[in-house]
Amino acid sequence: MSGVPFPAGHCVVALVIVAAVWDWRTRRIPNWLVATALIVALPLQITLHGAHDGIQIWFGGCLAGGLILLPGYLMRALGAGDVKLMAAVGALCGAALALEIAVIASAIGGIWALVWLLRRKRVRAGLSNTMSMLITMSSGTNEAGTANGTMSVRSVGRLPFGVAIALGAVGTLMAGV
Repeated sequence: MSGVPFPAGHCVVALVIVAAVWDWRTRRIPNWLVATALIVALPLQITLHGAHDGIQIWFGGCLAGGLILLPGYLMRALGAGDVKLMAAVGALCGAALALEIAVIASAIGGIWALVWLLRRKRVRAGLSNTMSMLITMSSGTNEAGTANGTMSVRSVGRLPFGVAIALGAVGTLMAGV
C-alpha cells in the first residue's frame, strides 16, 4: 500500500471507512474514533520504525495532516472532526503521504461541492459564500466590521468531508500498490 508498511495502511483504510460512514450518517466524526487511531498509531510507528524514528513519523504525520486542513476549519468550511481525522491519518501514514491524501481529498471535496451546488442550482450563493469567507479571513473582520471571526453569511449546505478524506486515502494507498 503505497510504501506504508503493514499493518499501518490497513489501519488507515479501516479508520477512514468508519469515519466516512459515521460522517455520512451524522455529519460528525467522533472524537473517540480519532483518539483511538492516534493512540494505536504511536506504538505502531515505534514498532515499525524504532523509538526515535517512530515518534518522529507519528508526530510529523499528525502535525502535517492536521495543519494542512486547519485553514479550512478557521474559515468554517470544514469541521474540527475533519482536521482531527486527517491528523490521525497522518499519524498512521506519515507526513508526506498525509499531505498527498489531503490534497486529493480537497480536490474530491471541491468537485463534489461544485456538483452539489450545480444540481441544486445554488452556484451563485455558494460562490458568494466563498468570496465572503475569503474576504473575511483576509481582513480579519466580518461583514459587520467586527474582528470576532464570525460570519453572518448563511450556509448553502454541508457535505460530509470525511467521505472525501476516505476516498482520497483509499485511492492514494491503492494507487501505490
